[in-house]
Amino acid sequence: MVGTRSDGAGGELLESIYSVLVLALVLVACVELGDAATAVDVYRLIQYDIAGVPFGSRLAGLNHHAGSSLSTTNADLSRTAVILPVRELNLTLLNEFITRKQPLGGLLLLLPQRTGSRESSEKIHGDSLTRSILVELEKLLIHSYIPYPVYFAFENGKLNSILADVRRSDATGQPASATSGGYKLVVSSWEPKKVSAPTITNIQGWLPGLKEDDDTNQLPTIAIVAFYDTFGAAPALSVGSDSNGSGVVALLEIARLFSRLYSNPKTRGKYNLLFGLTSGGPYNYNGTLKWLRSFDQRLRESIDYAICLNSIGSWNNELWVHVSKPPENAYIKQVFDGLSDIAQDMGVKIGIKHKKINISNPRVAWEHEQFSRVRVTALTLSELSVPPELLESTGGLHDSRNIVDETAVYRSVKLVAESLARHIYGKQGRNIQIFAESSSLAINPSYIALWLDLLSRTPRVAPFLEKTNSFISALKKELSDHTVEVYGTHESIDGIFTFYDSTTATLNIYQVASVTFDLLLLLVLGAYIILLFCFLVITTRGVDDLINMFRRPTSRKSKAA
Repeated sequence: MVGTRSDGAGGELLESIYSVLVLALVLVACVELGDAATAVDVYRLIQYDIAGVPFGSRLAGLNHHAGSSLSTTNADLSRTAVILPVRELNLTLLNEFITRKQPLGGLLLLLPQRTGSRESSEKIHGDSLTRSILVELEKLLIHSYIPYPVYFAFENGKLNSILADVRRSDATGQPASATSGGYKLVVSSWEPKKVSAPTITNIQGWLPGLKEDDDTNQLPTIAIVAFYDTFGAAPALSVGSDSNGSGVVALLEIARLFSRLYSNPKTRGKYNLLFGLTSGGPYNYNGTLKWLRSFDQRLRESIDYAICLNSIGSWNNELWVHVSKPPENAYIKQVFDGLSDIAQDMGVKIGIKHKKINISNPRVAWEHEQFSRVRVTALTLSELSVPPELLESTGGLHDSRNIVDETAVYRSVKLVAESLARHIYGKQGRNIQIFAESSSLAINPSYIALWLDLLSRTPRVAPFLEKTNSFISALKKELSDHTVEVYGTHESIDGIFTFYDSTTATLNIYQVASVTFDLLLLLVLGAYIILLFCFLVITTRGVDDLINMFRRPTSRKSKAA
């Protein structure tokens, strides 16, 4: 009976010990699960190659403790992910850090929040300082080789609070590490892969002019063109509201206006109007070149001139006409004089800049230069007085809805549409308004605002736009509503460019405890388990058995004696 009772007590004791161990494991697991601080959407710095030369961020995975500052000293930051708000960014220090190729675990850049309202956004972005920082930051990042992951995220209260904690920790001289604790930034992402066979899609539509039945000659053509794709440091954020969303919106509104004129045979002009929405703009207007090469010789020769619209949404009082042919050229002079007359009536300025093209130079500064290379007269209308460098000013981080002035787009449409109409209907030099505000042909500000809003929500970096992308379908549908014979052609991007995927991710930020805390927690748990064990032994078997457990066993000699 005694033995049975003893065995039963021992079983109960073992079960109690198992329960204690399970309880301890649950407590530890709860501590680990409570470590997550927040999860945010992040956008990776673009990764691409030009002729095999790598640029941008070359890694995507991130798993490092958070820091709040860069250092150009010999400090080892290879296991640190630094958080930097763009508002407070020291570009000189960052440039020096990247140029010296100092090791870094990762970089998280906090962007000011974007808003759809121009007025409220001005309050957030403040003066032009933030925009200039973004412009220079983007130039630095897209033209650099960066061997660690770089991500962008938008500021919010939680991130700001975490950054404040990290800064306090860094200020004490004990930055986050495995021994001191802090925050850990984790992005679980596969390694980037090459985008296979990226394509660009060109879209075109026609408004055929009025031709007499007995006229065998082909009608002359005027082309209105705008590229719609973008490029920027973060592909998933490259919406290009001004470059070149403003040009796309202006083209669609001009197509809508002339479709109303051309729908009536009595007001249909004796010019064909060709509308082209091209892709590959940031890549030397590669899509425009391939679009023009798809034309037969007869069509190319029928084009009197082409007007390319580029960044016309944030000018105040002056636009520029960029040409490759001398300003004395008959067509160039005719178009410029027509634009100048309308500009004078509107009370704005328009200037002209002539830049010869070098056929042997692969760099194409303006879209009209691709027309010039196939001997078609063309010009570019832009608020920019000088051409941007390759891959710059084509829809970057700073180019969002808040910088575009709807009035500027409205005036651009008015300028082009009125000059075209006067030329088509032979009304040059006459002070008349065909698209008067009070008429049925008035420009529609709501239409302009609606499309600006849509474009400002839609990243359009060509390699990441599939042929069946909903935005491309929307462009085709809209152009189909105003023109005929609308179709898209798919071409491959120039082979010197290679792009990589993994443009977005989720960043998990964990609050991790220090090793000291872990040891202290272990000691507390150990002490608790020992006390609980003693209590269970005493209540089930008595104090004597507990003492015997810790008593030194009797030696063999003592037993023999």
